[in-house]
Amino acid sequence: MPHQVCKLPRRVNEAVAILLTTIFVNNFVTIQFLGIRPLLGASQKIDSATGMMFATTFVLTLASAASFTVESYILRPLDLQYLRIIVLIIIIASLVQFFELIIRTTHPRLHAMLVTFVPLITTNCAVLGVALINIRETNSFINSVVFGFGAAIGYSLVLIIFTAIQGQQRNSAIPRVFRGAAISMITAGLLSLAFMGFTGIS
Repeated sequence: MPHQVCKLPRRVNEAVAILLTTIFVNNFVTIQFLGIRPLLGASQKIDSATGMMFATTFVLTLASAASFTVESYILRPLDLQYLRIIVLIIIIASLVQFFELIIRTTHPRLHAMLVTFVPLITTNCAVLGVALINIRETNSFINSVVFGFGAAIGYSLVLIIFTAIQGQQRNSAIPRVFRGAAISMITAGLLSLAFMGFTGIS
């Protein structure tokens, strides 16, 4: 019992470190540049950004848990790692369909706004990338879930900030040459530079 009590703080500290690292230090959008397309598409309105935030959090967290479980108890014991990407895509697609079914039933208005963006989660390189990196980097189920949740929170944070900035830009006098995709790319670059300031924390 004393041995278990001593190990608990270390596990908590490890989980907190993983959470903060995936949110700020190693953000999958601003540092690793994964999931840029859904970010740009869903950041036009705060409602769609909020819906995309919940969708990504739901899928990323459950996909991380499911990928670690399938890898640890099915693929690795049966020596089927060569099927990893196919299995992960099937898991992610199933979770996206499950989430779409939920919001279609409970929030039809939100589903109408996200009908274009939710399917993009299936092909979102950030979701697949997080699942693959999760398998390689984490060594326990809890750390795997925390890793996925932290990645989702980091993605959501960038999405909300980016949406708020774009809302301000629409009410600003931007030179014609910078309007549209140009100012979005510049904003994403500056946001990435801002998050790189957290790199020294690690």
